[in-house]
Amino acid sequence: MSSSTVTQPYVPKTRVGKVTDYVDSRVGGSGIVKEFGRKIFPDHWTFMFGEVALYTFVILLISGTFLTFFYDPSMAETHYEGSYLPLRGVEMSVAYASSLDISFDIRGGLFMRQIHHWAALLFVASVAVHMLRVFFTGAFRRPREFNWVVGCTLLILSLAAGFTGYSLPDDLLSGNGLRIIDGVMKAIPVVGTYLSFFLFGGEFPGTMIIGRLYVLHILLIPAVILLLIGIHLFMVVLHKHSQFPGPGRTNTNVVGYPVGPVYAAKAGGFFFIVFGVLAAIAAAFTINPIWNYGPYDPSPVSAGTQPDWYIGWVDGALRLMPGTLGDNFTFEFLLPFPWGVNTLSLNVLIPALVPAIIVFTAMFAWPWIESWVTKDKREHHLLDRPRNAPTRTAVGVAGVTFYCVMWAAASSDLIATHFMVSLNDVTYWLRFLVIFGPILAFMASRRISLALQRKDREIALHGRETGRIVRLPHGEFIEVHEQVDDYSRYKLVAFESPEVTVPKPDENGKISLLDKAHGRVSRFFFEDRVAPVTPKELAASHGDHHDEVAGAKDRESIASH
Repeated sequence: MSSSTVTQPYVPKTRVGKVTDYVDSRVGGSGIVKEFGRKIFPDHWTFMFGEVALYTFVILLISGTFLTFFYDPSMAETHYEGSYLPLRGVEMSVAYASSLDISFDIRGGLFMRQIHHWAALLFVASVAVHMLRVFFTGAFRRPREFNWVVGCTLLILSLAAGFTGYSLPDDLLSGNGLRIIDGVMKAIPVVGTYLSFFLFGGEFPGTMIIGRLYVLHILLIPAVILLLIGIHLFMVVLHKHSQFPGPGRTNTNVVGYPVGPVYAAKAGGFFFIVFGVLAAIAAAFTINPIWNYGPYDPSPVSAGTQPDWYIGWVDGALRLMPGTLGDNFTFEFLLPFPWGVNTLSLNVLIPALVPAIIVFTAMFAWPWIESWVTKDKREHHLLDRPRNAPTRTAVGVAGVTFYCVMWAAASSDLIATHFMVSLNDVTYWLRFLVIFGPILAFMASRRISLALQRKDREIALHGRETGRIVRLPHGEFIEVHEQVDDYSRYKLVAFESPEVTVPKPDENGKISLLDKAHGRVSRFFFEDRVAPVTPKELAASHGDHHDEVAGAKDRESIASH
């Protein structure tokens, strides 16, 4: 005799449940949601920078869609007849006129313009800070090298999205930015003029640049950003999330909370917080008042124009580059060709291209550079405290200093006028800082990191200073130290400190040039190091500490009687 159990099919009782079950039975989404919902994410405030970048991008898509309904990317000439009286009757492009209409005649238009602009600034800033967090904590190491490359590409695309959107109103400020792009392109020998004519649709400012930038801004760049965000999130789930070291946290687990329902609820609330903050800023603070600048006119030269912060460093590099050195040397050269003579303007090409090439090449290559220096091919899911990787931290601080000096140079004229100093003096000082500032920042930040490591070592071995001075029976005065808890001590001692790799000769007794170079680079990276506390040192120091505390307590007990 046999028996069988018949499983009754699940029948949802609510209308929403029936719709959900109908869709799930045909697309099979419940398995994906169930698997993703069980993913564990660590709970640390630094991981929120990536979330801010994602949420601001969503806000950009929403506000940009609204603006698209009313913006006309035409460079055809028209006379403004809108509500803003100071510009009524002025000849301008249709693009600029539609931007004024959005600001003054479309209900909610100015608010949406401003929330779009503020969100763009916050998007680039959050991507940049997120990349800095990944760099300083070593989250780019294996197996996340390609995800780091995706992040670097997203940073470049965010700059491109910001610049193309910044240029669309066709006002005086955006036109000056496009004039710089035109000058850089024309500085390229042989093909520069042709590239400029192709991009602008004729001699600058042309008749087609706004429409082409519009297509890039609303179609191509956002599509690629969305694709890369999807790839980035897929690799985050695939590789599991990195985490800071702590008790119970290893390379094989993740300590935190699941996506559902904890992080799903947190993410939803955090999105509305970001949206609310941006809305409050957009409602209270004016940004990019295009009606003050007027339509772009290529004939006059304006002063005091400042690009958005993420593009300002390129403008600053152009301002810092000298046209000549001394009385004889110039950075412009005449290149003879069979069809004529072309001018090579290095005083434009070097500042416009070289700093960006240096910065982004170093960023893309850094995971493999560090892997080659350390000869470390292991997987890393635990993050570093920046002080425990002093050379990497110093390189990052030097890069940020290099960027910030060029960013400040974009406002050299305003620095001179506001502080009533010579513009030439400001330029000379900034030229000095753009070369020697990163070097000084590198040296100072590495010294500070090593000093913090020594402080951590002292605290792990002897505890924190309490300020209590006691006298021992034999007359010695000591300060009583308070031992830190186990969790804090773990953070102080649980890290790796690579040592200098000494080149070894091969079977023929020779050392290759590559090995010699690796030895010199390894010495540069790791010659100055603070060795982590060993378990033997920790046990010995705790024994001494217990004797010290016991003596101190005995002395205090005698004194109290």
